[in-house]
Amino acid sequence: MTDDLGVWLYAVTRTGDGTAGPEARTGVAGEPPRPVRSGELTAVVGSVPLAVFGDVPLRRNLEDLDWLEATARAHDAVISALLRRGPVVPLRLATVFLDDDRVVSMLEERRADFESALTLVNGRTEWGVKAYCDRAALTAAVAGAETAGTAGGKGTAYLARRRAQLSAQETVERDAAARAAEIHGQLVRRAAAGRCQPLTDPVLHGRRDWLVLNGTYLVDDTGADEFAAAVAELDRTVAGIRLELTGPWPPYSFAGVDRAPS
Repeated sequence: MTDDLGVWLYAVTRTGDGTAGPEARTGVAGEPPRPVRSGELTAVVGSVPLAVFGDVPLRRNLEDLDWLEATARAHDAVISALLRRGPVVPLRLATVFLDDDRVVSMLEERRADFESALTLVNGRTEWGVKAYCDRAALTAAVAGAETAGTAGGKGTAYLARRRAQLSAQETVERDAAARAAEIHGQLVRRAAAGRCQPLTDPVLHGRRDWLVLNGTYLVDDTGADEFAAAVAELDRTVAGIRLELTGPWPPYSFAGVDRAPS
């Protein structure tokens, strides 16, 4: 690399699985993705100008939402093309090294991690499941369950319902967390791996609903339909909770090898 160019890292594959296909002839800076090999591992990279992608300008550019969206789309396009060739460990956006030698050193240092991650994601894809809670509906469902079968006259039944409603209002957050944990547990049992990601601010996910679960799941490609059916069933049967399935995505959540570039 010349002094004014850095190395943008897209993903790591097994040597021989190929580089980006014709759908991704250019990367984030309009450059052709290329391989950097170290034994059985290949990093797919691109040469990018440090005037744009160096540490200081990159931090500034990442605050420009239009620039960030365009860059993320280009990054994901390269990774999506690679996924059609074989298992891929995608790297997070904006992983930039100073030269190819440092990429090779990273591959050598993290060889075992990359090989383990490639084995884990082989034949599998990431899916996302978000659970949104309707506070009023959940409160009513919990209160209804508590008063089901209550005996006595109308006055007794009314008091029981009122006490149940007040109790449900006080415990709704705990009840929502418990239902989210149960949903996550059931979905993990249908996946090779699953993770609870941080709950995002409503402004960021574009909804005013109460987000109680932000799960990612690594699912066998042959079992994707069954996984989607399980999500749909939980959406129908868990009172006060609405589920949203997204994907398939590159397995970012299960790469497990992110590190600071150098």
